[in-house]
Amino acid sequence: MSETPAGKTGVLLVNLGSPASPKTGDVRRFLREFLGDPRVVNLPRPLWWLILNLFVLPFRPRKSAHAYQSIWTEQGSPLIVFSQRLTEKLKARYGGPSLAIDCAMRYGAPTLRDKLRELKKQGVDEIVVLPLYPQYSSTTTASIFDIVADEFIHWRHMPGLRFISDFHRHPAYIAAVADSVRRHWQQHGQAEMLVMSFHGLPAKLTEWGDPYYYQCQASARLLAEQLGLADAQWKLVFQSRFGRAEWLKPYCVEVLQELPRQAIKNIDVICPGFSVDCLETLEEIALANREVFLEAGGESYRYIPCLNDSDAHVELMLELIRTAR
Repeated sequence: MSETPAGKTGVLLVNLGSPASPKTGDVRRFLREFLGDPRVVNLPRPLWWLILNLFVLPFRPRKSAHAYQSIWTEQGSPLIVFSQRLTEKLKARYGGPSLAIDCAMRYGAPTLRDKLRELKKQGVDEIVVLPLYPQYSSTTTASIFDIVADEFIHWRHMPGLRFISDFHRHPAYIAAVADSVRRHWQQHGQAEMLVMSFHGLPAKLTEWGDPYYYQCQASARLLAEQLGLADAQWKLVFQSRFGRAEWLKPYCVEVLQELPRQAIKNIDVICPGFSVDCLETLEEIALANREVFLEAGGESYRYIPCLNDSDAHVELMLELIRTAR
C-alpha cells in the first residue's frame, strides 16, 4: 500500500450553485433541492413540504427560469462560470503537488460530496473548506458545513479540517471591495450615494442567534470608512425578500423608491455579500431594481460588479487559505 503524501492540502471553494440550464425543468429540480434544505426554510417539515410541492414548485420555476434566461451566458450560469474561473486562476498561480485546489456547489453540480471524495482519492491529509460567503449565515455557511460533516462521518480515515466560517472583517476583503468601488468612481465619477445591498434573511433568525445581520453591518461600516464616506453618503439595505414574514430591514426596493423623494437621484449600488455575480445581482439588482429606482424618479443607477475572478479576489482567497493552514 502506497503512503499518503506528506503535507498535501486540499482546498475547496464552495458556492451556492445554479440550475443546470435556464429551462423550467432544470430550475424546478434546483429549487426543489435548494428550498428543501431545512437550513434555508425554517418551517415545520410537513407544513413546508405541502407549501413547497403544492404552491411553490408548480408555479415559481417558470418565473425563475425567465429570470435566469435574462442573465445566462454562452458559457453557462454566471455564478458557476465566475466561481470556476476564480478557482482556475488560484490553481494556476498557487496550486501544485502539495496544494490541490477545486470548487464545488452546495446545490446542483459539481456537488460538494463528489469534490470531497476526489480530494480524498488524491491522498490529502488536510482539507480547507472556504464558502464564498463573506458573512456567515446558518442558511448558507452552516448548510455547507452540514454536508461536510455528514460526509466525514462515513470516512474511515478523516483528514484534518479547516472550515472558514466568514471573512466579513478581513482587511483583504474590505480592501478588495473598496478598491473595486474606487476603480468604478475613477471611470464613471462618484454618485451621490453608495447603496450596499446584502441578501435578506427572515428577521427571526437574528433573534435565534444568527450573526449575519450584525456581520453585514460591520462589513458595510468598514467599507464606508475605507472609502471615506460620511453617513449621508451610503446606505445598507437587504434584498431578495421571499414570503410574507418580516425580513431584515431596510428593504432594498423600499429604499430605492424613497431616495428620489429625498432628492437623491444618482446612486451606485454594490453587493458586498456576494463573492461573484449571480441571479440576485445581475437580474434583481442590476436590472429589475434599476427600473424601480428610475420609475420612482431616479436619474442615474449604476451597478458595481462583484469581485468575480479579478486578481484582487484571487489574492484574497490565497490570504484566507494561508490564514487557515
